[in-house]
Amino acid sequence: MVTDPSAPKLGLLTKFLYGTGSIGYGVKDVAFRSFLLLYYNQVVGVRAELVSFAILVALVVDAISDPLVGQWSDTIRTRWGRRHPLMIASAIPAAGSLLFLFFPPGGMSDTQTFWYILVVGCCVRTFITFYEIPSSALAPEMTSDYDERTSIASYRYFFAYLGGVGMAFLTLLVFLAPTEEYPVGQLNPAGYETFAIVGAILMLVAILLSSFGTLHRVKYFKMPPEREKIGPVKTLGQMGKTFSNKGFLAILSFGVLKYTSVGMTSALNIYFGTYFWGFNSAQLAILTVDSLAGAFLALFFAPLVSKKFGKRNAAFYLAILAVMFASTPYLLRFAGLMPENGEPGLVAAVFAFSMLFQLCGVSSAVLTHAMIGDIVEESQLRTGRRSEGLFYAANTLMQKSTSGLGVFAAGMLVAVVGIVPGSDPRTLDPEIPRMLALVYVPTLIVLYIGGAGFLFAYRIDRSSHEANVEELARRDRASSVNADEVPDPAQ
Repeated sequence: MVTDPSAPKLGLLTKFLYGTGSIGYGVKDVAFRSFLLLYYNQVVGVRAELVSFAILVALVVDAISDPLVGQWSDTIRTRWGRRHPLMIASAIPAAGSLLFLFFPPGGMSDTQTFWYILVVGCCVRTFITFYEIPSSALAPEMTSDYDERTSIASYRYFFAYLGGVGMAFLTLLVFLAPTEEYPVGQLNPAGYETFAIVGAILMLVAILLSSFGTLHRVKYFKMPPEREKIGPVKTLGQMGKTFSNKGFLAILSFGVLKYTSVGMTSALNIYFGTYFWGFNSAQLAILTVDSLAGAFLALFFAPLVSKKFGKRNAAFYLAILAVMFASTPYLLRFAGLMPENGEPGLVAAVFAFSMLFQLCGVSSAVLTHAMIGDIVEESQLRTGRRSEGLFYAANTLMQKSTSGLGVFAAGMLVAVVGIVPGSDPRTLDPEIPRMLALVYVPTLIVLYIGGAGFLFAYRIDRSSHEANVEELARRDRASSVNADEVPDPAQ
């Protein structure tokens, strides 16, 4: 165990402060998944396939840093613990690089813009990694309780959605509101600059609030034994042994397919809202709230279904339900059963299905996040090392790489169906966004359901987790007794 058994239970305020840091991650996420492609494609005027490829490469390059940061945060030893120094140091550079991402220099060619997105995008994502990976790894250190881990994971996801959805709502309703010069508000460049300024401030405050708000728990952490200094080859060997955990591989396999679809969905949502459903920026702003509503309900729903069905089974069935709710509005439109664009009730119908999708999808994600925490003890029994940072880093690496692949796929689909830079939704051939939806829906279903099947290779349940925790406690007690019995050479 890493947490002192005498430590007080996590209070509501601690969970709240721990979760607030994810606001910054949510701001970064909505920037990359929802606005960056549209901004550089439709506002700056760069080809969609070039922008999406720059985003993909930035995500993959950034993802390489994740295991390095995770391994580092597992091994550093300071009076502020293993995680907090990296978390605090990330705040200013992460916020600053986000600001630069939406203020590209004027007069650049498409190739120069590609490199600008790539370099600055890598900076944003790498600096936020120095907060996100250690912060994620902090959760198993804060508690070893099976249900408590689900609870704090739900706070983490709620605040991530609060940051992302809150900024999306504010941006679409206020920053991108239609003007006389820009009747389609989504094409107003000033709105994206305001988004970047407000988003950078929120990111800075959220990271610092969460980091200092959880610092008081460090005194209850039992620092693991200092690891021997080894070379890079042996380090890679240890990492390989850690990652060979079957339960972790099951979660990664699920995530590869799921987060590819998540990246694709996030990038295409604003395209579908603008060109398929014909929504204006105010209606799109309303629709962003469905994500926040779903994430808020998941605060209570995820721990409830975890207690009733167990984390793995609940995560599987919720993933299936999520993709059903996500696909239904498009299937109903193809069947002629949805209100036509501009008719009353269309926004409400899309909102309802999307909120149910978010409730199930976020709850499933919360459970898989908590499942990774439970792997830590199982892995420690097998390897003798606690590797929270490494596990969460690998999971984040997977999410970034595959969601980047999803964004790239979205950009390619937009280019292939013929939504060219500057397309006006009022004059665009309606068959073009319809074709986009006809390709998107079956792809979404295959990715989600195919990925969920991998979860059955995960075997840890409540009883086996509690047995792992107890065995580690027994070994810790035995180690303490043996240490006391060693004679003092000075006597």
